[in-house]
Amino acid sequence: MSPERFHNDFYPLRDSLYRTAFYILESRDDAMDAVQDIFLKIWQNGDDLDTVHNPKAYCQTLVRNLCLDRLRSKQMRDRADLGELLDERAESQEKTLSEREELRLLSKAIEELPQREKLVITKKVLEGLDYPQIQEQTGIGYLTLRVLLSTARRKLKKYVKEYETY
Repeated sequence: MSPERFHNDFYPLRDSLYRTAFYILESRDDAMDAVQDIFLKIWQNGDDLDTVHNPKAYCQTLVRNLCLDRLRSKQMRDRADLGELLDERAESQEKTLSEREELRLLSKAIEELPQREKLVITKKVLEGLDYPQIQEQTGIGYLTLRVLLSTARRKLKKYVKEYETY
């Protein structure tokens, strides 16, 4: 692919690709990284792209797939990290049977939370981060963080109450 074709056909799509990536990833930095990776991939595979007749559709598909792959990968890492954190806490103290049951119950309840609520409650409670640190890591606004945390805590309390009544 010639540099002219890249600059005429693909580079003008950067804003549209960024918006798509941001919508999926919900992070400015991650979205910019995704778009940069897409352009790098396009440039490296330039000779194979001579048959692409609709660069916008091609690029949108690439960015969507890349972002979804990153989300899946991040979810798997978050699950592994949560499991490790819970394991470390469980091993660090001698737990009674009822305390272990509560930990299992909370772990199950946390796993059932929506992704963003689970992320915020994990960072705040298990990792002990404050709001600015969570904002920096996730790109989620302060008020949204507070709402997500409040909603997650409310759901966890409800889940524990329902469990105790059985």
